[in-house]
Amino acid sequence: MGNIGEIKIFSGSAHHDFAKRVCSELGMRLSASKSYRFSDGEIGLSIEESVRGYDVYVIQPTCSPANDNLMELLIMVDALKRASASRINVVLPYFGYARQDRKSKPREAITSKLVANLITESGAHRVITADLHAGQIQGFFDIPVDHLTGMQLLASYFREQLENEINEHSIVIVSPDVGGVVRARKFAVSLNAELAIVDKRRSYDVTNYSELLEIIGKVKDKTAILVDDIIDTAGTLCNAAKGLIDRGVKRVFACATHGVLSGPAIERLRNSIIEKIIITDTIPLHESKMCEKINQLSIAPLFAEAVIRVHNDRSISNLFEK
Repeated sequence: MGNIGEIKIFSGSAHHDFAKRVCSELGMRLSASKSYRFSDGEIGLSIEESVRGYDVYVIQPTCSPANDNLMELLIMVDALKRASASRINVVLPYFGYARQDRKSKPREAITSKLVANLITESGAHRVITADLHAGQIQGFFDIPVDHLTGMQLLASYFREQLENEINEHSIVIVSPDVGGVVRARKFAVSLNAELAIVDKRRSYDVTNYSELLEIIGKVKDKTAILVDDIIDTAGTLCNAAKGLIDRGVKRVFACATHGVLSGPAIERLRNSIIEKIIITDTIPLHESKMCEKINQLSIAPLFAEAVIRVHNDRSISNLFEK
């Protein structure tokens, strides 16, 4: 991995396992910190070893409970700044609040910009993240952002598992909405597959509800892979899968970098006609969310490589597509 040098890696409480996997890839130990609660619910945190002059990396996805995990991250960055860390790098495998990136109706907040401001003002010098819901969120930060992707990891899985279908050119990559077309197109190119798009109408009167309208592209008699960045309640995904089957698709698979899997997601996926759902480990997959259809791949090696390249001031541009 190269020269580690004066580097320390800390983890918030959101995803210790992921932080340990990154450390394992780097041949390092996880540095010591302690978080606790005051009687009124306030979060307290202390850094349990010296960080003066160190290049520090804080690993903390802002997944559920998003507010607690975000606040803990801000407190840890502030503590490291006050302890004279040389450079504080925030590693956000999953960036919460990313879906609130614009005003879709009057008098709404652009919360992803607010969160970016909070992280910057807390003392962070850099952010390393993966598959932001919208690429323009990089510009919300006034500090460097290294934007990795899990798409090649997911594509590699299907390249191995569906080799025959790929060789027979019977694979179609499907974007579940128009906003994910660029992502799905890159996925399709990596598998030398055709592309289709689900045209849907979203109802903003009911949270997380969408209605399938039409499939754009040739899908009949093909194996479809639905590609998205996030699987939240899985309503869009299951709705799209049903629409694909109704239009003659033989088999349906799905993948996404971030398995949020909130609310009725597991029940919907379990009862859906989707054969397999592939996600990465940017968010912990708790026992309550285990499902025989879900397969989780580790993206920790990619983040570990990004950490060491940032630390050694080497280019990481090829990791954006690696």
